[in-house]
Amino acid sequence: MNFADKIIAFNKQLDYNDKDLPKGIRIMNPFKEMENTNIISAEFYQKYYSDNNKRSLILGINPGRLGAGLTGIPFTDPKHLQNECNINYTGKVTHEPSSVFVYEVISAFGGLESFYNKFYINSICPLGFVSVNSGGKEINHNYFDSKKLLAAVYDFIIESIERQLEFGINTETCFCFGTTDNENFLRKLNQEKKYFKQIIALEHPRYVMQYKAASKQFYIDKYISAFRQAI
Repeated sequence: MNFADKIIAFNKQLDYNDKDLPKGIRIMNPFKEMENTNIISAEFYQKYYSDNNKRSLILGINPGRLGAGLTGIPFTDPKHLQNECNINYTGKVTHEPSSVFVYEVISAFGGLESFYNKFYINSICPLGFVSVNSGGKEINHNYFDSKKLLAAVYDFIIESIERQLEFGINTETCFCFGTTDNENFLRKLNQEKKYFKQIIALEHPRYVMQYKAASKQFYIDKYISAFRQAI
């Protein structure tokens, strides 16, 4: 099995029982909820990961509704899947700010083939979480938003990370998207498990787009500098 085969098999088996989650929160599993997600994501991984190269791991938080929650590909919304990756998508075409930033970084790095040849992106928790707000709208949740939620998914997180390390991950450096709760959790976990020799945390793409858009180029340059150190 090559790198793509391992990712595709991993995604197909991803499952989590909602009964263990705190009341009012449900799991978001695009690989079980939408029939086309496995096909779309498999095409993506076969296009960019059909080899046995070692790659550095990038870990976000958990999938959001408008990006990986639809495509099955972290930080890739339907818009970028179509326009950048040239992969057909049928369904709701959404725009995710995090995806916008990540694809600008990828372009600055040298393009899709150059970037995905060196890096594999997923999330600390590979499945997402949603609840319904007072207005009846579904909203995203992060795995660290409550102690109960983190406790419920902790073993699932450990198992998921360890399975992905078997893909052919370069364990010298892991990149963490998020410099507060996500970084704190990953550093504490790595102190215990010794998965990676070092962790480099970068401001989360969503944070950059929401709060630091005027300084976006600074953060793109910061990302590129950090990534260059790992190759």
